[in-house]
Amino acid sequence: MSNSPPPPTNDRPPPRSQPNNPLHGLTLEAILTALVAHYGWEELAARLRLRCFAHEPSLPSSLKFLRKTPWARAKVEGLYLFMRREQRRGRNGP
Repeated sequence: MSNSPPPPTNDRPPPRSQPNNPLHGLTLEAILTALVAHYGWEELAARLRLRCFAHEPSLPSSLKFLRKTPWARAKVEGLYLFMRREQRRGRNGP
């Protein structure tokens, strides 16, 4: 018999589903695309006051900024959740 140590194991728990997290499984691109479709760039710029929405807005440049800026991403995610609540309540207009 050999007294060698057992092989290393992965001590991380398996990933859990997040049924109560409305953002679970959504990409930032999907969130931003939904916001642009609902509000448009001009209304997004008015609601969030981010330069990436006001000055020559585009999906790629906005995504690049939001991925590097956690506070701005949090604002976008918050607006997305607000939009979803309003849609569920039957208020579809911006």
